[in-house]
Amino acid sequence: MKYAVDIERAGEYFSAYAPACIATGVSTSEIEQLIREAISFHLEGLCEHGTEIPQPSCDIGCVELAA
Repeated sequence: MKYAVDIERAGEYFSAYAPACIATGVSTSEIEQLIREAISFHLEGLCEHGTEIPQPSCDIGCVELAA
């Protein structure tokens, strides 16, 4: 399964966001590994509680703000 992940630079660090998951790290390779682990942990928790894992879906867009 593939999940959409938003990776943003936060000063010297990076942050990654996915549905129900957040991770921070010092490089994109580290943050990709950490968000992968966070998503896996979340999905394991859903299974342990008998909750069906939803199929991945993705709607990503941008909004423009006036300067």
